[in-house]
Amino acid sequence: MTEATRRERLRAHTERDIRAAARRLLVENGRDAVTLRAIARDLGITAPALYRYYNSREDLLRQLCEDVCVSMAEELQPKLAAVGDGDLLGQVFTVFRSFRRWALDHPQEFTLVFASPEVEVNNSSRGGRKTLGEDMFGRVFLGVAGKLLAENQELAAGTGEVPAALEEDLRGYRDDLLKSLADTGIELTADRLGLSTVYLMLQCWVRLYGHVALEVFGRFPFALNNAETLFESMIAELAREVGLPEPS
Repeated sequence: MTEATRRERLRAHTERDIRAAARRLLVENGRDAVTLRAIARDLGITAPALYRYYNSREDLLRQLCEDVCVSMAEELQPKLAAVGDGDLLGQVFTVFRSFRRWALDHPQEFTLVFASPEVEVNNSSRGGRKTLGEDMFGRVFLGVAGKLLAENQELAAGTGEVPAALEEDLRGYRDDLLKSLADTGIELTADRLGLSTVYLMLQCWVRLYGHVALEVFGRFPFALNNAETLFESMIAELAREVGLPEPS
């Protein structure tokens, strides 16, 4: 083994230790506890030494976000496999339910990835935002939703109207979606993916995320003893609006 190979292996091992320590701090005490000083203390090294691996705390948080998305996708894959490739609609609802369950089981990781200031955790991609397909969870979700759109031309084309003030934003979002879908091996063109469908997808995400965030942070306007029932009724309503069978 060459000296260069030894150094590379040592560096990779140290990076894993740093990210593992960061994840522990996040889970136990939240994002604010993830500091280079706290990680250095945990690992028994000096804080300046960490700058050989990460340029800043924000750089480390970005990598931690990627790690969280990878682990979230890894948890999701066996659940999708259990549904089977032939049941795309079932897979879509499995993604919805699994996202909620994961968020409730991992509130600090959810907060970091989905409720942190964008400038702190996201690389600049398009106007400072990441596209949906730039993390493992996004690619898994698009892989399922994209297949459903590819197999249902009427659904993909859409027939509804969209607010004129949103058309420019929706075209940009559609460009992101088409590129991300292409990266997962699903080829759709702008003329086959209507703006009204893109608008509907955005509305679905807003409602899905809104429910999950309210539940994770305990922000419902009144005491709710069975949030799962509300969630199930919400995704059933989404199915009806899209024109799909309700989830079983």
